Amino acid sequence: MRQGGRSYLRCGMEAAKPTYFLSRWLFLRGLALVFAIAFASLWVQIDGLIGSRGILPIADLLDAVRQYAGGSRWAELPTLCWLGASDASLHLQCAAGVILSIALFAGLAPRPCLALLWALYLSLTVAGQEFFYFQWDVLLLETAVFAIPFAPGTWLPGLAREKPPSTASRWLLRWLLFRLMFASGMVKLTSGDPAWGWSDLTAITYHYGGQPLPTVFAWYASQLPTWFHRVSCAIMYAIEIGVPWLVFGSRRMGQIAFAGLVALQILIGLTGNYGFFNLLSIVLCLPLLDDALLARFLPRRLAERAQMQKVPRRAPFTLRLGGTALAWTVGIFSGIKLVENIRYPPLPASIPDSIATVERVIGPFRSLNNYGLFRVMTKTRREIEIQGSDDEVEWKSYLFRWKPGALDRAPAWVQPHMPRLDWQMWFAALGPARESTWFTPLVVRLLQGSPPVLGLLAGNPFPDRPPRFVRAIVYEVRFSSPAERAQSGDWWTRREAGTYIFPRSLR
Repeated sequence: MRQGGRSYLRCGMEAAKPTYFLSRWLFLRGLALVFAIAFASLWVQIDGLIGSRGILPIADLLDAVRQYAGGSRWAELPTLCWLGASDASLHLQCAAGVILSIALFAGLAPRPCLALLWALYLSLTVAGQEFFYFQWDVLLLETAVFAIPFAPGTWLPGLAREKPPSTASRWLLRWLLFRLMFASGMVKLTSGDPAWGWSDLTAITYHYGGQPLPTVFAWYASQLPTWFHRVSCAIMYAIEIGVPWLVFGSRRMGQIAFAGLVALQILIGLTGNYGFFNLLSIVLCLPLLDDALLARFLPRRLAERAQMQKVPRRAPFTLRLGGTALAWTVGIFSGIKLVENIRYPPLPASIPDSIATVERVIGPFRSLNNYGLFRVMTKTRREIEIQGSDDEVEWKSYLFRWKPGALDRAPAWVQPHMPRLDWQMWFAALGPARESTWFTPLVVRLLQGSPPVLGLLAGNPFPDRPPRFVRAIVYEVRFSSPAERAQSGDWWTRREAGTYIFPRSLR
């Protein structure tokens, strides 16, 4: 081996005790990228969602909470919008989030940046109301909290200035990854849905066409034979339930876990639009890799700087003891929540009062959560089409940017952007209109011709003035078969399934 070459560097790193300077460097930049995407994605939608002329103006919610919560309003709704709920304030928070994300990516004051990013995203998540009821929003908050002790306590970039991440901080991130993946598999297996059961395993046959925003690859995947979907479901269980246990093992086990979990996220991301969820999940896998492995792929100068950290100073005993105690506390509490989440039927209401009290206090901060998507598989896809009219005879449809609409339009690729109204339309179709409290306000804004709300759509069929009436029709929709598509050119087929809301008017 050449003394000055990369091979010698890698050999030296492998011979020593594993270090995690490079994985931390990569993890923090990946997390900064996710935060930048999350804030930028929200920024272009925020006026139409919660602005003064949006669907659910945040100012209205704050006024209502102020009346009954009084001095406890910050604990009820921990949002910076209490200091100002104007559209300018919302834009300022989004802009600050993007700027801080750039600072974190550059390695400037990572711990303060993470704390401020957490506070800003929590503020907007709370202000976003129903439009932020997504697991990746709370996952991003929880990741930021656990990333703070994992990040170096430096102010300027440079690996030479850093101390190694503590064992407790690395464990917390691995524990979060474990809970995310293990719960995702277990909630399906214990849901009671026969399609997820071992004797059936047909859930994925419905998944590709039934998920909220499929990609064009989902159409092709849906045409695969049933046996393939059953095998895919079994492999998914192996990855989501079995592989996460490897994150607590040796460095080789961690590498195997990384490969399996990242492969699953890539496949999910290819067939469905889940915002920044898949990217964030991949970023969470990065702390599984040590410097010896990453040195093979990252720039040599960066690897050499990591190699310079030979004999790191141990933190004071009291600090290490405190970190370990905190990690155990978080582990026990979140472990109880995990068991509660994956049990079927749910645990009886016998959670200790102390645990329930802690949960009530920290709940509004959304930073210690349960996870698990698609507990019950949706087997019939329903889509809501909103229509406007001036005479209740001729109706024109409002088209959305990303959700299925025109039958001949191919499923679109939109991630890592998160189109929140399009996603909520999928949830709204699962039940009656009264269960989606934001739907009537949406109709009112369309009747008013609100520009920010219309900006969330693909086009305005009433460019001159708003319609006098708005209604919504429900359709049952499915992917077309290859034969149907060859004949018609349509990616979807549909049939009318009823009325979602009858014609509404402002008069």
